[in-house]
Amino acid sequence: MANRLATESSPYLLQHAENPVDWYPWGDAAFEQARRDDRPVLLSIGYSACHWCHVMAHESFENAEIAAIMNALFVSVKVDREERPDVDSVYMSAAQAMGIPGGWPLTVFLTPNGLPFFGGTYFPPEDRPGMHGFPAVLQAAAAAFHAQRDEIGAMGEKVREAVAPRPLPAAGEPTAALLDDAARKLAAETDRAHGGFGAAPKFPHPQALDLMLRRSRVNGDTAVRDAAVLSLDAMARGGIHDQVGGGFHRYSVDARWAVPHFEKMLYDNALLAPVYLHAYQVSGRGDMLEVCTRTLDYMARELRLPGGAFAASQDADSPGGEGAFFVWTPAQLRDTLGADDGAIAARIFGVVEGGNFEHGTTVLSMPYPLVQVARSMSLEAPALQDRLEDIRTRLRMARTSRPAPERDGKVITAWNALAIRAFAEAGAALERPDYVAVARSCADFVLDHLMRDGVVYRVWNGGEGRITGFLDDAANLGDALLTLYEATGEPRYFIAALGLCERIVEQHRDADGSYFDTADDSETLIVRPRTIDDNPVSAGQSVAATLFCRVHAFTGEERWQARAMEIIAPLVSVVARAPLAVAGLAAAMELAVGPMREVAIAGDPGDTRTRALLGVAQQLFDPLTVLAWGPPSGVPLLEGRTPVDGAPAAYVCRGFVCRAPVTRVSELEAELAIRD
Repeated sequence: MANRLATESSPYLLQHAENPVDWYPWGDAAFEQARRDDRPVLLSIGYSACHWCHVMAHESFENAEIAAIMNALFVSVKVDREERPDVDSVYMSAAQAMGIPGGWPLTVFLTPNGLPFFGGTYFPPEDRPGMHGFPAVLQAAAAAFHAQRDEIGAMGEKVREAVAPRPLPAAGEPTAALLDDAARKLAAETDRAHGGFGAAPKFPHPQALDLMLRRSRVNGDTAVRDAAVLSLDAMARGGIHDQVGGGFHRYSVDARWAVPHFEKMLYDNALLAPVYLHAYQVSGRGDMLEVCTRTLDYMARELRLPGGAFAASQDADSPGGEGAFFVWTPAQLRDTLGADDGAIAARIFGVVEGGNFEHGTTVLSMPYPLVQVARSMSLEAPALQDRLEDIRTRLRMARTSRPAPERDGKVITAWNALAIRAFAEAGAALERPDYVAVARSCADFVLDHLMRDGVVYRVWNGGEGRITGFLDDAANLGDALLTLYEATGEPRYFIAALGLCERIVEQHRDADGSYFDTADDSETLIVRPRTIDDNPVSAGQSVAATLFCRVHAFTGEERWQARAMEIIAPLVSVVARAPLAVAGLAAAMELAVGPMREVAIAGDPGDTRTRALLGVAQQLFDPLTVLAWGPPSGVPLLEGRTPVDGAPAAYVCRGFVCRAPVTRVSELEAELAIRD
């Protein structure tokens, strides 16, 4: 018999709709029932692509005996963290304040008033060495709630105080030198053997890598650039990168990027694709460009939904087991490709008998440079490159016959905004109108289905948008629409971004100038969350500061620069101390330090001369530049900008101080080569 989750639309919640657990979705009904019954609340948070969430579900939530204990002792609430990042943020912070390591599935025991008093991540179904089984944990938590009511209430209040947003520190002075120091700190923290930061498990940290590329572009620090490229190269050759289908898995369980957790998240790929584009632009390495386009192609092929939006993720598991869709044995390569190409594929991708994963299989990687492989096989490198592309295509086609991982088809505004930005930027820079078309159709879907009367909604999964959007939804969408405007010259995207800026200030700004994750009219939780770190996408207020800086460059309105500085100035010391955690904020700081460069191109977009000028501006990698073109209606940067003697003209300004307009490509190239 289905439980209360059967009427929900979240794919993750629907995965639990047939559990014998009497699940409630998050909401007042669950807590009212807990108060009536004088029972604690068991809050379980996870997401659709989470491997260990599935493990705990199969072991415990589908177990009738364990479910009976849950039903007798608790009001059980299931939350999709991707739909409700506010609930996840509050209770993950609470768990960590109680000394519980972060991760999912997250289980937190609450009083009927929502105060946490105990919790954990994965619990096995029976006692294991060093781990209490879930039934014992359930019994102990329920007993403590009834026997130690006063102590539990006091503990909950202390946890509430511990996770409440702190007053802002005194404002600091952002400088270019501080940003350069932050980039050098990241370079010093880079794993020189395997790339990336830290030990296992190892995450990509695209914002930090992009900051390193951005600063090296400005200051010419090749050591910082090379450290970023080293990490990007290691990831691209590792098992975290799907060598056959393109795109990246969420993280690596080892320090060498060899074996990933196999879920593929929209946000990871939408963040990484532009970083590889930037690596190509600063290094000239064609393999960086190839990773960028293969990642975008993967997203368009496997995550794009009818209507143009993108699905949230692909699962870690498939019917064959975790990772089964992605791994190979030497025999499978030979059966698919034939003896000769099978042997070449095994050499290129490091596939050996016994493998590096379960059941003797291997996660494909490229442990050796292709030139080295070609030399070892007495082949010419260009010929082997051509053969590799054919091998990849044949393996990908063969893989389609395997049971595929499930796809979480819900549309999340913030993550789709990242995809819009990635496709729009790459489409403009690479002169790929097909990529720009993908960005446009996704933006139109979001504007049509996830905005009503100026209100942004978090998620869509059929029907209408649901759940009032969070700061990262509005800020990322606004920033993405600016990038799409730069790619298309369509003022409607610019105007929509301005409207989002106004709503962010009205609905999220606190009196001290910081910004809450939730809107003023959102549901009240035990605290109102305010995130500052990249976890794993940039914090909403960091993106808002970026958006405000860019809007200031487009409009010249000083209030937007002031709003950005309200966010940035109190956190200057955090950027200096921990750039890996707040690289998204550092990116906003870079824009605030500036000075920004404003480029306006006046002329008929259908004129080949206009297109030539646009090509120069759009192919430039310079985050400190904004570009306005197309119809001037509603775009202040285009006001008063006209062709010169009938010829399309480019106006280049720095900090709103403009140079004489130019009409020739060579003149614009010379203007844009000036950095000061």
